Amino acid sequence: MIDRYQEVKKASCLSMVGNFFLGVIKGIVALFTHSQAMLADAFNSLSDILSSFIAFVGNYIASKPSDEDHNLGHGKAEYIYSLFISFMMIILSLKLFRDTLATFWTKSHVQFSVWLIVVCLVTISVKLVLYWYNKHLAKKMPNVLIEASYKDHRNDCVITAFNLISALLSLAHIYIFDCLVCLGIALWILIEALKILKKSYDVLMDKSISGDTKNKVLEIIKQYPEVKKINHFNSTPVGYQYQISFTIFVNGQMSTFDSHAIANNLEKEIGEKIPEIYLVIIHVNPL
Repeated sequence: MIDRYQEVKKASCLSMVGNFFLGVIKGIVALFTHSQAMLADAFNSLSDILSSFIAFVGNYIASKPSDEDHNLGHGKAEYIYSLFISFMMIILSLKLFRDTLATFWTKSHVQFSVWLIVVCLVTISVKLVLYWYNKHLAKKMPNVLIEASYKDHRNDCVITAFNLISALLSLAHIYIFDCLVCLGIALWILIEALKILKKSYDVLMDKSISGDTKNKVLEIIKQYPEVKKINHFNSTPVGYQYQISFTIFVNGQMSTFDSHAIANNLEKEIGEKIPEIYLVIIHVNPL
């Protein structure tokens, strides 16, 4: 079985190394070409380093087993630290908006350099590798930090592609696109931050299990003709999984041993067939 916490740790370290390299070369090229789009891209890479570090710390805490103070483990740490990432991204996007508008009004123009093209191509190549790696992990295991990471790498590829177009247009003395790309990057970062914020908020506020997962549970219960009805279906998120509880009603003439055997079998089958379920608690009532 895949060790999700070790895999997230490895992915976070690779992202930090890759983004540090890209952030440095983008920053250097942006300084001597005066490209606002490249500077925004450099800030985006440097913010990704902090995001990866926060993911690393959040993953470490989430990997700790349950204890007497935290009976359901530390899984929600992933979402707490995802909130930090979203707040940081929102602040960065607002700063980019402000700086870009200031540059536009002062009419500071980008100076074309072949290094703008080289850095864009290197960035796209590195980000594609990181995207494919994290996407592969996301298919094998559910993790909000990995999901946020691969989407971020994908977005960076698109952002840098526009940056490349901006650099090429500067050859034709078309400078407005540089500012437009920077504003687009800022808006993109803001939208992605709000998506992460909402997902983390939903889990921390104990949003119910999805309708699809609940229907999977109900389909399993239907395979037990002894269960006449169910009610009081509740769910609570525990990190990336859920704890669910419900009451089943069985024939009142059934022995306590038999009725609880049904509940035990249900708990085992639901836990084995539905990875999203962390713990199943079933109360048995006579009908």
